[in-house]
Amino acid sequence: MTAAAIDTTGLVWDSHAGFAYMQPGDLAELSRWTKSGVDFVSVNIGYDVEPWVKSVEALSGYRHWLRQNTERFVLVKDLADVVAAKKDGKLAVSFDIEGADSLNGDLGMVDFYYRLGVRQMLFVYNRNNLVGGGCHDVNEGLTDFGRAVVDEMNRVGMVVDASHCSHRTSMELMERSSAPVVFSHSNARALHDHERNIADDQIMACAAQGGVIGINGVGLFLGDGDATDRILAHIDYMCERVGAAHVGLGLDSILFCQPDDALSVEELGPRATQYWPPHQYPSTPMAFAPIEVIPEIVTGMKTRGYSEADIAGILGGNFARIAATVWKPVAA
Repeated sequence: MTAAAIDTTGLVWDSHAGFAYMQPGDLAELSRWTKSGVDFVSVNIGYDVEPWVKSVEALSGYRHWLRQNTERFVLVKDLADVVAAKKDGKLAVSFDIEGADSLNGDLGMVDFYYRLGVRQMLFVYNRNNLVGGGCHDVNEGLTDFGRAVVDEMNRVGMVVDASHCSHRTSMELMERSSAPVVFSHSNARALHDHERNIADDQIMACAAQGGVIGINGVGLFLGDGDATDRILAHIDYMCERVGAAHVGLGLDSILFCQPDDALSVEELGPRATQYWPPHQYPSTPMAFAPIEVIPEIVTGMKTRGYSEADIAGILGGNFARIAATVWKPVAA
């Protein structure tokens, strides 16, 4: 069956959950995604803050845990697996990486990770690295190695993700990539002026290239106010500029995040202020919208008069389209 022939009607797709490296057994918390009506989630296995070997450790542990829990979860290879998991009442799972430091400077690691279930990688996590510039650093563009990584991701079928990148790197990613580029979890800077959010030209370039922008639920990036209302405001803003076909959800919920939970930068480790500079991350705890806000978002979109087709696209159809376009069978 070709990707174009796969019926993705009704899929709810969370393009990024910020697990990073935790104990594999903690993935049991993914049952909350199922209870919230989510059909697919991309689980983070690592980011530039941690040594690259942590990504491999997480990948090994998470894959093993998922193999032991196939009655509830499916580690997907392709879009057909996502649709089949939904039909069977299971949660479809793949992996993503936040920052190309996990490649350890080795281009062959792109294929290695893809074969083991990584379907999406963002290039930089806040600070400049071997492939390009981060949003909290000097506004640099892609390096020669970064351009080679884009080409290799296009070859194997891994989605290029521009969240957390510098403005210049994100624009160069969209210019370089032959496949649509996404911002898996980024909000509108015009609504809340934070370096992690993206400007109108980034939003429009993403849409022009066929990509999708996932709205995240991190309070620091949403701005003041009720989290659900702010998420809806960012959805409205994106839709007004580029249309609902280029908007989705990447809530960046963390697995231990319950309603009203918050996290301080100090809890993020000894390198915290390097990756989360104090002028952008004040000492007050960061609030994360839990995955349970999904039904409230649906209600809010209906109240705002979004069509059923637009709601279906924002909830999952748009990111499913990216998977149909970009993901490729694993080569022999």
